[in-house]
Amino acid sequence: MALRIRLQRHGSTHNPTYRLVVAEQASRRDGKFVENLGYYNPKARGQEAESKLDIERIDYWTSVGAQMSDTAKALVKRAKKEAANA
Repeated sequence: MALRIRLQRHGSTHNPTYRLVVAEQASRRDGKFVENLGYYNPKARGQEAESKLDIERIDYWTSVGAQMSDTAKALVKRAKKEAANA
């Protein structure tokens, strides 16, 4: 069972939002997942948060062997950088 941390698309047409989830590599993009690790809203406006990620759980899953997709890796890197600056 190869686990992967990746984005799962939600929202409506032309207004996507994404969940960062841990899922089996063979499962469909929007299919079953093991755990929800946060969300990412690329079209956030005003007071809305662009992303909220559970960094501790992401670190746990990577420590037990879950691989991150390229997009997820970039989002986590940005979130860690923002947390360090705050």
